[in-house]
Amino acid sequence: HPLLAKVHSGIRALTPYKPGKPVDEVKREYDLKQVVKLASNENPLGPSPKIQSAVAELVSEFGRYPDGAGHDLKQALAAKHGVSAASITLGNGTNELLNMVSRLFLAPGSATVFSEQAFIVYKLAAVMTGAKMIEVPAKDFAHDLDAIAAAITPETRVVFLANPNNPTGTYFGKAEFAEFMTKVPSDVAVVLDEAYFDYVDHADALDGSKEVASYDNLIVTRTFSKVYGLGALRIGYALSSEALADLLNRGREPFNTNAVAQLSATIALGDSNHTAMSVELNAEGMVFLSAELEKLGLDVIPSYANFLTIDVADGPKVAQALLERGVIVRPVAEYGMPKHIRVTIGTAQENQVFIDALKQVLA
Repeated sequence: HPLLAKVHSGIRALTPYKPGKPVDEVKREYDLKQVVKLASNENPLGPSPKIQSAVAELVSEFGRYPDGAGHDLKQALAAKHGVSAASITLGNGTNELLNMVSRLFLAPGSATVFSEQAFIVYKLAAVMTGAKMIEVPAKDFAHDLDAIAAAITPETRVVFLANPNNPTGTYFGKAEFAEFMTKVPSDVAVVLDEAYFDYVDHADALDGSKEVASYDNLIVTRTFSKVYGLGALRIGYALSSEALADLLNRGREPFNTNAVAQLSATIALGDSNHTAMSVELNAEGMVFLSAELEKLGLDVIPSYANFLTIDVADGPKVAQALLERGVIVRPVAEYGMPKHIRVTIGTAQENQVFIDALKQVLA
């Protein structure tokens, strides 16, 4: 059709993002009664139990639009991070925030820089704008910050960094980041994506929320989809200077975050016990899985997140064989890692089911 020929060339060449298969779909397709989903880095404990009753009370207000400014959630976030509410931008998940940044800064003739084997949405967000994409080779599956800084050109408007990185789980510390920022021109926006921040155990831990005050060109993104267990509600936020937040909010869609998400996120922030339990469960699962995978002689990328990325020689083949046994994991061939699979750390029972199934597949 002649209309289709007019579609943005970047979108025509785009490969859509492929989420992990839903549990019910796998049950139907393979006639399975039990399925374990360890593909999407979700919190196996789910959300805070305090949320359910509060959301039930909110049902009577479903006919009303949500608070477009997200006042209560912004106040809770401002108190948590010691920042002003005016420096916060709420998003329909981190993905929307990444798209908002791209729309704000990128256009044909400009460029964005990101690492190879980094979160694929950086590429998806940039391609819509027609900007040039500079993908910097990874170093041992991690961000090579020196090479990323060297790749910045006068046309560069945005640099995307993931810390910890998805899908590799790799991490850079506070000192490395500080050195990197000395090399970045002040007119280049740096997006520090900290979706997995709460799981980090590192000697030189970097907390982007404490860095925003030092850099007018820094935008830090966080999500409620991981440790807070609110993936279904699609809500995240960005921290930046008030001037940048003002511009991001100008381009934000009205009512982009819904009332259930805002309320649930606000309650989740206040339930520190549930967050601590989630982090502890993840740490225990990390130790267990790492030990079991070492027994199997498999190379595992050291991870600071809530997942492990494993060299199984043929990622798509092993992932499919696990799927047929009722274990959903993520092959990561689209990241240039055809030998690897990524597995989310689940409950103790889910982790054992995965190891048992993997042993069967490898045998």
